[in-house]
Amino acid sequence: MEDPELEAIRQRRMAEMQNSQQQAMAQQQAAEQRRQQMEIQKQMVLRQILSPEARDRLSNLRIANAEMCNMVEMQLINLAQSGRLQGIVTDDMLRNILRQIAPQHREITIERR
Repeated sequence: MEDPELEAIRQRRMAEMQNSQQQAMAQQQAAEQRRQQMEIQKQMVLRQILSPEARDRLSNLRIANAEMCNMVEMQLINLAQSGRLQGIVTDDMLRNILRQIAPQHREITIERR
């Protein structure tokens, strides 16, 4: 035989756990929604400041190196918001920016003696 008081405590504890789990899920959903909204805003700004060819190049870069792509996008957005970006960024301009940002590759040679 189980104690009714013990069963009531179990029920309360179970309800508390379910409530906290629901709150955690709600917070995750809210955070995901904010992240998606920020991504939409970022894409809108990039559409305004990049030529179609430059956008294609950035999407290709995202496939190859997502971290570098995010870094370049944020730099371009910051330049546009601060007013230091005049006109639309063309594909050639974006390639120059990427060349400056990309790490310089050094050739390593091994000589045997």
